[in-house]
Amino acid sequence: VQLQASGGGLVQAGGSLRLSCAASGRTFTGYTVGWFRQAPGKEREFVATIKWSGGSFLYANSVKGRFIISKDSAENTVVLQMSNLKPEDTAVYFCAASRTIIRSSWTSGENYAYWGQGTLVTVSS
Repeated sequence: VQLQASGGGLVQAGGSLRLSCAASGRTFTGYTVGWFRQAPGKEREFVATIKWSGGSFLYANSVKGRFIISKDSAENTVVLQMSNLKPEDTAVYFCAASRTIIRSSWTSGENYAYWGQGTLVTVSS
């Protein structure tokens, strides 16, 4: 599965951005698709994930209530709608996917087999 993340950009604090993760070569059916981010000088961290079949989802506490992850079946994409952005949300955002990840492993990037190239989100204060 090849993943393509898009939608990053520069936004002021309090603003919104919509990230998309598209798959080429196959559909997301049967996959768990997640978003991770890495800020300069920091470790990669989990943001949100969704199980394509069934739609179960999970958010990091830091984004809960501000970010929404969803799937677009028609476009075979996973969308991360980010609202009320804060400067600390500044990072490169990566989408990742894998089959058969148990829920307790959703937050660990090492459990995802496929990764997109990342898209930069910059939130100015």
